[in-house]
Amino acid sequence: MKMAFNILRLLRPRQWIKNFALFAAITFTGELFNPYVFEKVFLAFVSFCALSSATYVINDIFDIRKDRMHPFKKFRPLAHGDLPIGLAVFTAFSLIVFSFILAHMVTPAFFLLCLVYIIIQFFYSTYLKTIAVIDILAIATGYILRVYAGEVASGFHISVWLLLTTISISLFLAVGKRRSELTLVSQQAAINVAEMRKSLSHYSERLLDVYLSIFATSTFITYSFFTFLENPTGLKLNLGIFMPEFLPAFFQRKWLMITIIPVVYGLMRYLQDIYEKNEGESPEKVLLSDKPLLTAVVFWVLLVIFILYFLS
Repeated sequence: MKMAFNILRLLRPRQWIKNFALFAAITFTGELFNPYVFEKVFLAFVSFCALSSATYVINDIFDIRKDRMHPFKKFRPLAHGDLPIGLAVFTAFSLIVFSFILAHMVTPAFFLLCLVYIIIQFFYSTYLKTIAVIDILAIATGYILRVYAGEVASGFHISVWLLLTTISISLFLAVGKRRSELTLVSQQAAINVAEMRKSLSHYSERLLDVYLSIFATSTFITYSFFTFLENPTGLKLNLGIFMPEFLPAFFQRKWLMITIIPVVYGLMRYLQDIYEKNEGESPEKVLLSDKPLLTAVVFWVLLVIFILYFLS
């Protein structure tokens, strides 16, 4: 029983929340409630959950020595000695095989994308994470590929502006992760930053602050353009004398722009978590532990669905 629990910890199921990005394409193209399409994307979601867990196991295998020096990561199953490395290797291999079998059932393109994802993650675990800037781009690529995975699985494509939003917020989260790691490691006098993570020694807090400002701003701008340039959505009312002349035009406005409000709040709240609480090293942990931020994300999702599927 204890071993099963440790294996579950090794898989990091909490991080599966990132894989909901696969549903972005069908949500914003109006196909979320299409049973056939939803079933395909859900299968892709399960496949990606297994594949991403495999990459976490691989990463933990390569990082055992460094994780043992980390104030929090030292309690991970492999670093803490709760599981043998052989079992971890077998688990990762099994998850990859399972994921590829499901991926092949979705579409050939999705299978190829999964292959690209695992290759990038392998190189990240072994080498790319040691190179400054490249490590941030590699992390962001993992987020971006999740959105693309939803596209190739469903056959529906998001707009260019939403794609640019995805790139921006992916870079924002990746930089936030590095910023929190640097703050955390710097507070531990006994830890050598370069020994813990080589790329961190090439960053300064000021530089990462600039990066965060850039990508927080670009996320806001690109998402705002997306909501404005999407096809008009609204109530098509024509009640003649029972309604003042200005109301029909008011109801036919681009209501998707309202969703900018929770997005701006979410960005500001996440920055507050990074700077005031020294969190951000694990985006999914921040999301699940910060109730106002989680509420904003849930509200944004429900608002988007309501506007796209019920108001229009």
